[in-house]
Amino acid sequence: MTKQVVTANRLRDGDVVYLAENGRWTPWLDEASVAETAAEAEAFMKIAEESEAACEVISIYGMPVEGERLEPVSTRERIRAKGPTTRTDLGKQAEPGFAKRA
Repeated sequence: MTKQVVTANRLRDGDVVYLAENGRWTPWLDEASVAETAAEAEAFMKIAEESEAACEVISIYGMPVEGERLEPVSTRERIRAKGPTTRTDLGKQAEPGFAKRA
């Protein structure tokens, strides 16, 4: 199985978030919990479904990642993780400390 993280959008502000330890949601991909087996992926999805039912997040799904520094496999997910490709002064890529995370 390809490594996966669970992603969603936070209902409070629409930000892209990733499921992290203890069922919390983080806007930073490098903090996400990584499923390396189908059983782990299923367990993470159950936690995410509970958050969706509690109206914390919406549109949950598993997202393939690769590498030690957790890079999204698809271009779409790279854009969701960093921000707009035409305006590097917007999105997560514009936040202080982003370069250390990327």
